[in-house]
Amino acid sequence: MAMSQKELKEAFVSNLNGTSSQEVIVGSFLTPLCILNRSLILILHHRATGKLPRPFSRISHLLLDFSVLVLPLVLSCTVLSDHLLQVVLSITFVLLCALRHIYRRNRQTSFNTFCNRTVLFKQVPFVTIFRVMVNVQTAISILAVDFRVFPRRYAKTETYGTGVMDFGVGAFIFANGLVCPEARGKNVYDSKMKRVGKQLLSVWPLFFLGVARLVFVKLRGYQEHVTEYGVHWNFFFTLAIVRVVTKMLLVVVPARHSWISALVISSVYQFALETTGLKAFVLHNNDREKDFLHANKEGVFSIIGYVGIYMAGVQVGCYVMQPRSHVRDWLKAVFTLLMGTLALFAALCTCQTLVEPVSRRLANLPFCLWSIALSLLFISCIGFVDLIVLFSKITADYHFVPSSWNSYSGTPKNEDKTDASCLIQAINKNQMLFFLVANIFTILTNCFVDTLGCSSLFSVFLLLLYMFGNCFVIHVFYLLGITVRF
Repeated sequence: MAMSQKELKEAFVSNLNGTSSQEVIVGSFLTPLCILNRSLILILHHRATGKLPRPFSRISHLLLDFSVLVLPLVLSCTVLSDHLLQVVLSITFVLLCALRHIYRRNRQTSFNTFCNRTVLFKQVPFVTIFRVMVNVQTAISILAVDFRVFPRRYAKTETYGTGVMDFGVGAFIFANGLVCPEARGKNVYDSKMKRVGKQLLSVWPLFFLGVARLVFVKLRGYQEHVTEYGVHWNFFFTLAIVRVVTKMLLVVVPARHSWISALVISSVYQFALETTGLKAFVLHNNDREKDFLHANKEGVFSIIGYVGIYMAGVQVGCYVMQPRSHVRDWLKAVFTLLMGTLALFAALCTCQTLVEPVSRRLANLPFCLWSIALSLLFISCIGFVDLIVLFSKITADYHFVPSSWNSYSGTPKNEDKTDASCLIQAINKNQMLFFLVANIFTILTNCFVDTLGCSSLFSVFLLLLYMFGNCFVIHVFYLLGITVRF
């Protein structure tokens, strides 16, 4: 009996085992390289013209950012996915040559002098970039996974394994914890009930979006991977409940000690998986018509693991958001994050050997360790690149690279104009709206396009068109000064 289009698409994203952790790690280097590439293009343009640049037109800067920050990510997970290591090494070599050219022209800035420089910023640049690029990569993946040009090993795993999209879910939760009010030292003087009340009010749009997606999926007969979250569950519900639960925890546990909560929650949950029938219930009990819990067991129980990841993000946020004024202080901070990454990967290897492999479906302890370790690696690499950009800016005496540190007194009159054309800042102002627009465009594309029947070339074209549409909508909102709060 022939399968329907809905059944074919569901089968296409089911029963997958992921890729190696090494490939996911290699892929995580690409985004920092893209950030560095954009910065060096601007600096070298200044070097070539020998004058302060006139601000890019808004559409020109959008096209530049899209070409340098988004295009490589789309290509790397589609037609270039089998050559990922070569792509990363090639870009690295070109950028090293560009850095050498910049430094050779002006060697007046020594490393010691650089370390003693004072940095100025409104936001911690690499935190902003981390959150934005996690969102961008998530937006790419949620549509790309429906095309044959997207490698099956990158899609979400069925039970155990490490897929690129599995990391995307964990990183998205981690990024939310990273900048929560408690991590930034805000609302700390509000009463406990007021803080919880604010969070309950702030998450209602997420519940509304979750219900809207559920109604559309059921009425339209849209494809759904049931073992991902369950019959009625989706990521909007998970994100809303995680935020409410963690807010309640942070009322009791100080944010600076949130790592204890993350460790206890993840470890106790893993202990319950091993010593009770919980693991068998989630993985093997398929009686989904019995009640709500049976129907949505993956979505309900994985919340525990995601709460642990969120609390770890809060801890990292507390550390990163500490006031630092000198380059050497930020170098130490990035180095500390790298050391934390190594420690977590060591713990992950031990846990996978002694307990069980990574499972996004369970959101078990290995999954939590893997998600946090990769997130730390990602954010520390971006932090290291940000420091290289700052060094290049000082060396070239050029200060017009948006979304990066500055080291000078005062604000150049053109700096705000340059930032106003920055795609990173545009997405940062409307993170959840960008994610929502991506989901809407994904659904529309699947409704009108036979994604499984598209050629590789046409698939890449549609993905680029889809991503440009997402970026253009958010860019227009940014230029109009519209910020949608969730």
